Amino acid sequence: MEGRFNLTAEQILRLMSERGLRITDQRKTLAKLFAETEGYVTPKDVYEYMGKLYAGLSFDTVYRNLRVMNDMGIVEQFVFEDGVKFKAHCDEHHHHHHLFCLNCEKTVPIVYCPMNRIEGVPDDFEVVRHKFELYGYCSSCRDANASASNRHAD
Repeated sequence: MEGRFNLTAEQILRLMSERGLRITDQRKTLAKLFAETEGYVTPKDVYEYMGKLYAGLSFDTVYRNLRVMNDMGIVEQFVFEDGVKFKAHCDEHHHHHHLFCLNCEKTVPIVYCPMNRIEGVPDDFEVVRHKFELYGYCSSCRDANASASNRHAD
């Protein structure tokens, strides 16, 4: 079952405010960018988007805001084969993980957590957070690829 992933700009701004971030024009622009973007954005994408609106903006400022927003759970950071990307935190209210399509970047939540079944963690080690993500191809991309392969085989 696919979850609703895009928070609205207002929801993102509310989360920022609740977590103690001052709401600046730049952060309003960031909220709008993440609310209106279906896919993932790289720090470079954010820098280029923001740079058109704010002269003198540094890449460090963009990355610092992304890191703060990630640490506060406002955006999520994912590592793809072509680098780090960010997306507004999905609108799932429980602990979950994700399936990622490597072609179209469709994301589907997994409500099962494999940490509950992991054996071998030493008793003297306290796990405080973890990530579990699966990468592959959604049925649409897999079917399109199969159709293209069949056409080329003729």
